[in-house]
Amino acid sequence: MSEPSRARTPAPRPVTAEDVADFLARHPEFLAEHPDVLALVVPPTHTNGDNVADMQRFMIDRLRAEVSALKSSHQELIATTRTNMSSQRRVHEAALELLTARTFEELIERITTDLSIRLDVDVVSLCVENDGSVAPKVTSRGVRLLKPGTIDRLMGDDQDVALHAIVEASPALFGHAARTVKSEALMRLRVSPVAPSGVLALGSRNENHFDHGQGTELLDFLARVVETTIRLWLDLPG
Repeated sequence: MSEPSRARTPAPRPVTAEDVADFLARHPEFLAEHPDVLALVVPPTHTNGDNVADMQRFMIDRLRAEVSALKSSHQELIATTRTNMSSQRRVHEAALELLTARTFEELIERITTDLSIRLDVDVVSLCVENDGSVAPKVTSRGVRLLKPGTIDRLMGDDQDVALHAIVEASPALFGHAARTVKSEALMRLRVSPVAPSGVLALGSRNENHFDHGQGTELLDFLARVVETTIRLWLDLPG
């Protein structure tokens, strides 16, 4: 017996230039809605009427805009990289200075005075919460005592580093210098389970010197160095 005949599916007709032209004529918005397709189009090498000239000009303008955007992004990336490298160098140099302090008093002096120069800020405060049961002798003008709960109120109870681009600085943190501080960075200090909460506060007279969009890794590293050096000098448990 012969096999039953099978219906053959006709092969699809190749798309012709006329088909493409007809589709674009019926959908004139297609290229505007799919500009990425233009990157695949080979522009004409000469003018064949107004329509071709307009298409070529559109493609050239689009490529020029893309090149301009790439150049701008490249320049911003270079500037950001240079700034980050400078900040990293400053923080590392500051950390080394803290680690080489010869006395506890010298350590506190370097934190509250020398850090402002190293980090290019206007004021640095080392603040510690105190409920009044202990009356420590504060010998440095950069060391300030805070009421319990102040740090959580200013930073939030779940933040280790808080950056404020524009701020009305708290006198509790900066004393009389608060009136000049327009931007601040606050770093929580957890020196020891047996020590009160603390915060290292950096203040700048320039708005947007610190910004919440900036990375906080270097500042967090600096805070950990401050914690460690204080804990070692006071012989506290970690």
